[in-house]
Amino acid sequence: MKTQILKITTSLLFLVLLVGCQEKQTEQKAEPTDNQESKEVAMADDTEVAATTKGYGIGDAAAAINLKNVDGTMVSYDDYPDAKGFIVIFTCNTCPFAVASEDRIIALDQKYKPKGYPVIAINPNDPEVQPDDTFELMQQKAKDKGFTFPYLYDTSNTVYATYGATKTPHVYLLQKEDDQRIVKYIGAIDDNVRNGDAVKNQFLANAIDQLLAGKEVSVTETKAIGCSIKQKKA
Repeated sequence: MKTQILKITTSLLFLVLLVGCQEKQTEQKAEPTDNQESKEVAMADDTEVAATTKGYGIGDAAAAINLKNVDGTMVSYDDYPDAKGFIVIFTCNTCPFAVASEDRIIALDQKYKPKGYPVIAINPNDPEVQPDDTFELMQQKAKDKGFTFPYLYDTSNTVYATYGATKTPHVYLLQKEDDQRIVKYIGAIDDNVRNGDAVKNQFLANAIDQLLAGKEVSVTETKAIGCSIKQKKA
């Protein structure tokens, strides 16, 4: 009798441990670790060439730009005299993280452009390194997705380095102060670059809302998760 009870107890204990292990594995899949996320980035980054300059920091004044838009016109910040600031996003056609962010970028422009913060998207990739990021394919991307914002081509391959962008997507939130554009936020759009439906913290939107309310941005920098900008190796 004691032997049977011992066997039953042992079996029940084994089942409890097995279920616990399965639940732990499920949780790990639902919430990927930093290491897992790093592996995903590395897979998308097999030709990475990161920016080598320090770029802008919080409180710095961003220089003027004059870049070619997908509609053939040249675009600068001065084209938006009534803007309160700018949502500058370095992005591209090809990076899976950038592609996953496209609908969110469109939504940000639709929400905040009427409030004075239009999106300015810039493609920093060299098409000789990443052939799917040619100007013609940028035009097709903008048409297919119905971009409501300018999608600019960094033909000189220098604007991204001036800003210090290293990823696509990589965000710089600028605020107009006197005649300058002051950097107020740098980093990610939100806390889940892969899945917009699973976002818990909207870093960029929160920063804009705080500026609109006349407050200081509480979270000024986050880590941009994405593919490294594709440029020729020096």
